[in-house]
Amino acid sequence: MNILLVFAHPEPRSLNGALRDVAVAELAGQGHAVRVSDLYAQGWKSVVDRADFPALAPGARLMPAPASGQAFAGGGLTEDVKAEQAKLLWADVLILQFPLWWYTMPAILKGWVDRVFAYGFAYGVGEHSERHWGDRFGEGTLAGKRAMLIVTAGGWGEHYAPRGVNGPIDDLLFPINHGILYYPGYEVLPAFVAYRADRLDDGGFAHVAERLRARMRTLATTPPIPYRRQNGGDYLIPSLHLRPGLDAPGTTGFALHVNGTAHEPG
Repeated sequence: MNILLVFAHPEPRSLNGALRDVAVAELAGQGHAVRVSDLYAQGWKSVVDRADFPALAPGARLMPAPASGQAFAGGGLTEDVKAEQAKLLWADVLILQFPLWWYTMPAILKGWVDRVFAYGFAYGVGEHSERHWGDRFGEGTLAGKRAMLIVTAGGWGEHYAPRGVNGPIDDLLFPINHGILYYPGYEVLPAFVAYRADRLDDGGFAHVAERLRARMRTLATTPPIPYRRQNGGDYLIPSLHLRPGLDAPGTTGFALHVNGTAHEPG
């Protein structure tokens, strides 16, 4: 398989850097083709602004979504963005790797998403009608590909359990897994999470590294999170409300949009 790993940590000697090297070595050893986009090393521009749309008239008001769509349709996106989009089309699997900072991804990785997931490429595609509300949430440009997260967290695993003070890790990662990866069509695998990132000794790292190698060996066979497809019949269109009776009694929040039993993060 072709695998793109987008790496977002400023220190190559960090735990994240070591885990990236473990993942890449394991994937290459399995015969996969691997590319790494190291955002800090590339000096990735993380904000959307007028410089992203060279064809925009100087006096025109910047509306990012329409400007993005026009630039994509006309081949006018900046070269750094087009290069990352080409990598996404090449890759069978996308891995986003980052430390959990303030309950989400670092700003540089969010900026990668903001700029690379352009209108017409990752969203704003497909028919919008009374029967079908765009190609998204299980459909879209990147459908048929797989994606997953490799995440490090400073807290204990217990802190991210269903009754943990930080909230369930699946809920914290839902906006990324569902709203960024599943939205344009990826099948999203359960995240690989390493806890107590700043407190691992050699033995702890060896254990985490072996777990990661095991996950890399099963990229093609791990069942994806069973998110509900937007246009698969579970949602009313155009309101996009879940049809009555499809959820288990007492289910609320993000869990409504997962069809089946809870999964275990790796």
